[in-house]
Amino acid sequence: MSNAEGSVPPTDELVEGSGSASHVEHQHAEGTKSGENQAEVSAARQRRKIAQLEEKLATLESGRAAKERQTNYYVAQGRAIRRVVTLFDSLEDLVAENNRRYEFEEDAETTAEYQDFSWIGYMTFTKTMRWFHQKATEADYEEYADMLKMLRQGADAARGDDTSKLKPLVSEWVNREFKPDPPVDPDDKYSRGFINDACGRLLCPSELDWNNSTVKAGIRDRADGYTVTDMSFPAFVYEKYTANPDDLEDGLFKGKILLQAFKAVFTSPSSAKDVEGDGDGADVIISNRRARKSFNTIKVKKHVAQIIKMEKVTPRSIAYIVCQVRFALSSVTSWRSIDGDFDYVHFWRIIVDFFEKPPGRDARLRAEKLLEWWTRKVFGKNRRNDLSQTVMENMSVNALARQRAARADAVFNSP
Repeated sequence: MSNAEGSVPPTDELVEGSGSASHVEHQHAEGTKSGENQAEVSAARQRRKIAQLEEKLATLESGRAAKERQTNYYVAQGRAIRRVVTLFDSLEDLVAENNRRYEFEEDAETTAEYQDFSWIGYMTFTKTMRWFHQKATEADYEEYADMLKMLRQGADAARGDDTSKLKPLVSEWVNREFKPDPPVDPDDKYSRGFINDACGRLLCPSELDWNNSTVKAGIRDRADGYTVTDMSFPAFVYEKYTANPDDLEDGLFKGKILLQAFKAVFTSPSSAKDVEGDGDGADVIISNRRARKSFNTIKVKKHVAQIIKMEKVTPRSIAYIVCQVRFALSSVTSWRSIDGDFDYVHFWRIIVDFFEKPPGRDARLRAEKLLEWWTRKVFGKNRRNDLSQTVMENMSVNALARQRAARADAVFNSP
């Protein structure tokens, strides 16, 4: 065998070597393709996880938004409680008294006065918030507790807001009415109360004469016989701020500053400027309806009376305003139930009892007439909702409808 022959590799080896190289390339391609598939699978898996997380986040956000809407609703609804239901009692006490009566079915004669007061408060509460009973029945304990918490939060916040609102407004009204020198400071409560002559005149018990220097000194010194308590109506609750000693009901709860404060809280501060008339041109309900029609593209802020669907002045809303005005006139800087010898809780109940527990038929009619006067002063002369069914049936539109129907029936029944 020659060297040339020896230098040529065997054919089998060449084929085998060529096949090995091709196999390696094939394996490399397969590996590359497999890696790409794994990357795609991993990426798809990540996309699915992201989508699932986004869905969970959307669900959580939706639940949180729903919870916030519910919370805001309860807080907003609760803002009516101190104003028209009860200024001091807790919701838990009102509900407990109603439950107690339901379980034991006690006779009114065997029920204590404060219990009767709480039960009437619960009736007023459920009448104001007709949704409460069903919600309270359907909710579990935790949901029920949260609901009461939110309602209470709204109630106390509204009372605080009204106190802050009336603080400068009352000083403005007093300065305009009495022109004291120096004027009542809208920001300083310490300069109010009995040390201020104008505020002292309005806070003075109606049976005493503030213009008498002996009375003025006795009240300021809290001398015997001049103690100011919740058993005396302050002068500001009377018309022209003066009581008739021979008829203490005459002009009671007709004080100008009371009307101004009521309007400022329940309708708007601007409406408080119009209290001199007798409801003429002061129909807040109709005025707001017209405003919504005229400016239907503009979002108009609703006032308190609209929000709570209040179209009549109530005894408890008057009592609320009386207490708020007295606090605004006083030198006390933070809300409290006791101011020296004056008990706001008892005073509030005295006012409510004046309307809700009159001693007889004539007293009840006078109280109802006074409430009508208040409603006319605050909301104007719109009385559509007070019309009886009989009156409505006799009005010409309904009478015409009956006549036309009768004629149609006559024609139909004629031979």
